[in-house]
Parts: sequence; C-alpha cells; structure tokens
Amino acid sequence: MYVIVDIQGQQFNLQKGRRLFIHHVKGAEAGATVEFDKVLLIEKDGQFTVGTPTVAGAKVVCEVLTPLVKGDKVLVFHKKRRKGYRKLNGHRQQFSEVVVKEIVG
Repeated sequence: MYVIVDIQGQQFNLQKGRRLFIHHVKGAEAGATVEFDKVLLIEKDGQFTVGTPTVAGAKVVCEVLTPLVKGDKVLVFHKKRRKGYRKLNGHRQQFSEVVVKEIVG
C-alpha cells in the first residue's frame, strides 16, 4: 500500500515506515506527530483511488524524528559577461525528518 500526498507544495510517494525530509515544520518537536490530509492517490492491493482533488477522509500520520536538519549548501552565482559583475550567494535549506507511522483511508 502506498499513497501520494501533497506536503507543503511538494508531492511525495509514501509507504508505512518510510523516512523522508520535508520542508521545516514550525513548532514541531522531536517525537510529536503531524498529520497530512492532502492525499491525492491511494493504492491498496492493486486498487487505485484517485482524489478529485483529494481523497475524502484519508490522511497520513507521521512522527517527527528530527525537527531541524540543515541541507547541503546551495550556491547561487550571478554573472554578466564582459561587465566585471559577479556575485556569489549561498544558503542551506532547513528540513524536518519524519517517519510515516500510519496511513488512514
């Protein structure tokens, strides 16, 4: 059984027990549970349920393992050729690590 769920504008293919990194969830602490109810598709034993736009009554329950994880550094480089203009910026995206505990629906 797997589901496709929309979490903060990104779609994820989830199964029970899977760990994933999502955009930082503000206010979540380690061990807390978060629920995502924007389930777009459910597959169970070869039967597919497609939402219009979401599946009614379906949700995914996840447990927060690490509330704040910094991702790899992303470098942003701007240059205008023949003008002597160069600018280098970078940032590290903040993520939360969660594990799927239960799929309801």
